[in-house]
Amino acid sequence: MKIDKKYSVSEKVWKSDGKAAWYFVDIPKNISEEIKFFSSDSRCGWGSVRVNIKMDNIEWQTSVFPDSKMGIYLLPLKASVRKKEKIKVGDDIIFTLNLLE
Repeated sequence: MKIDKKYSVSEKVWKSDGKAAWYFVDIPKNISEEIKFFSSDSRCGWGSVRVNIKMDNIEWQTSVFPDSKMGIYLLPLKASVRKKEKIKVGDDIIFTLNLLE
């Protein structure tokens, strides 16, 4: 179920270091603060928050994860999404994020 909170995000894709490197997009600080506030009753493991993401011709449900060092949430990008949308490190991507209950 969608909560009535929808955000438009435009950020760069980056890759974490290490063997099991993940691709992420930072959720801006102001949006991250609202996500934290509006999701206080519905957080999952590791403080993650369920979201629906819509980008161009693709839509999926996933979770954003808090990054305590930066004080923001991070959106991980699965390989299937990156391949379908031809996304690589450094690309600016635009997507809509809806909070889920």
